[in-house]
Amino acid sequence: MTELTVPPDASEDRAAELVRDHVTVGDVVQIWGRERTGGDDPELTGEVTGFEPAYLELDGRSLTEGSVRYDEIETVSRVEEA
Repeated sequence: MTELTVPPDASEDRAAELVRDHVTVGDVVQIWGRERTGGDDPELTGEVTGFEPAYLELDGRSLTEGSVRYDEIETVSRVEEA
């Protein structure tokens, strides 16, 4: 698993740039958000299907259906396929 932690002071544009540099369409990722209350389980897991202007698209879903805004991502990990 390869992990990226987005700096807490990163702007939305910088966070988007970092995420785009770290993952590609087709990668399976796990995402932990800034608002998490603890625990080791990711908030979201899915396949990257697009890089929208304000959010990372997972499994072809819109932002309201389960994708995530760049500025809400604390950590994104690529899941290595076996």
